[in-house]
Amino acid sequence: MKRLTHTDESERTWRELAARLDAHGEWFCTTRSDSAPVPLRKGEWELSAAHGRVHLSYWTERGTRTWRVLAWEWTDERLRLDVARRMGAERTTLELVPRASVRAGIEAVRAARLRLCEQLAALACESLTGAQVERVRLSAGARRREPGRYARIVLRRGRELIAVTGAVVEARAGDADALLTSALIWWTRLQRQTRFAGLRKLWLVVSHELVETFGQRVALLRAEVRRDIVLYERDETWQTLTTTSAPDLSELLSVVPRVLRPVHEGLSDTAARIVALAPAAIDVVRARYGETLRFHGLAFARVRRTLGREHVWFGTGARRLLTEENWPDLAKLLDELNTHRAPDAPDRRHALYAAAPEAWLESLLRRNITRLDPGLILAPLHAQFRPAQKTSASARPVDLLALRRDGRLAVIELKVAEDAMLALQGADYWRRVEVHRRAGHIARTRLFGALEIADESPLVYLVAPVFRFHRAFQTLARMIAPEIELYRFDLNEDWRAGVNVVRRTRAN
Repeated sequence: MKRLTHTDESERTWRELAARLDAHGEWFCTTRSDSAPVPLRKGEWELSAAHGRVHLSYWTERGTRTWRVLAWEWTDERLRLDVARRMGAERTTLELVPRASVRAGIEAVRAARLRLCEQLAALACESLTGAQVERVRLSAGARRREPGRYARIVLRRGRELIAVTGAVVEARAGDADALLTSALIWWTRLQRQTRFAGLRKLWLVVSHELVETFGQRVALLRAEVRRDIVLYERDETWQTLTTTSAPDLSELLSVVPRVLRPVHEGLSDTAARIVALAPAAIDVVRARYGETLRFHGLAFARVRRTLGREHVWFGTGARRLLTEENWPDLAKLLDELNTHRAPDAPDRRHALYAAAPEAWLESLLRRNITRLDPGLILAPLHAQFRPAQKTSASARPVDLLALRRDGRLAVIELKVAEDAMLALQGADYWRRVEVHRRAGHIARTRLFGALEIADESPLVYLVAPVFRFHRAFQTLARMIAPEIELYRFDLNEDWRAGVNVVRRTRAN
């Protein structure tokens, strides 16, 4: 990278950067901390040089950003800038890509993925004597013009039609719910088309790393759905397919899980001092290494105890170590949260209002779970129930775990935006909690104090605002095994002002 080490270099750097930027009418700008690129058109950025420094300013949804350029390079049709602001307290790397280069890159990615689709189709034909390829496509992308991630293949053998799908990108265990949900939706839509009326079978092709995870998900489906699904393992070179079997649900529930870690009750002195500043809005989530303090669900401080001393880091973005000298800064942050993260906030597009909406809903239900169901009792320990060690397959904990007055557990999964994976995620959380219930771990860790837990499988409450359930939710929920009791809870759209259940129905 070319570093700006002398003030007399700023004018030359400004001219070179201005020439690069002006050569294209539109750029995509990304930083390390922001995964979503910011589109910038001519006139939406400003490059200036003054007092031996070069500054780049541009507009984002969070307001104007102004960075001092420390170093830069042009490579592979990308402009990379090492930048800083706030007197050097915040540093990052900006990467600007011309829109034309982005389009070319997208088309190259699409072509590469289509080649893998065709390779998978040929491989599937070799595995089924007499089969021919009826159709090969790529799934729709998450955004317009974005190439999809999954192969969409239909094979024909005589009058028999078979749907074949698999990821044509690198997929991890955490992607299993998305892949299977997408496959089930596509499969059911094909069956509704007259052209594919005879289609029954669905082949799921996964890598070796995903076989176990997919087997667990398929086991959660109804018997009549499982009968038509065949799980295949492909090798790393995409040369062979091997049939593999999914376990039965009873087999899945017989696994002995790791013992749950008990969560310690009681607040640290520092956490209690901070909570006292806004007790109606701040809650505490305990973890193995300390406490996370949240304002209506938005994490703004973390307390950690090391070598017998408590340390606190605060901030909703870059975090700072809390000292007695900067307590006023913490109070100022809480004032901002109180203004902008409130049901009647003046600007609903403000970052503090829009951030972590599901955690906001969760925090409201923690304070009064009876708003969801008058018969529920929340675990006295305010900690998200983690049914498994944090791995790529199970990074998210269950949102809420509650106990009904009849002693039956309730697994509660919350969404505030459409998510096709809701039904499958809820079923998988049920599986993990049920394994621990059968092993007696939940009773032994006394998550619900002295209350008795009934010898019955948990219920699953799937909760979202009334217009935020995915249009395929009911189709997917009906595919879940009836042993897993799913209930749909429709909430009022203005739930931030107070949670009300509009409708409750059995989903499967």
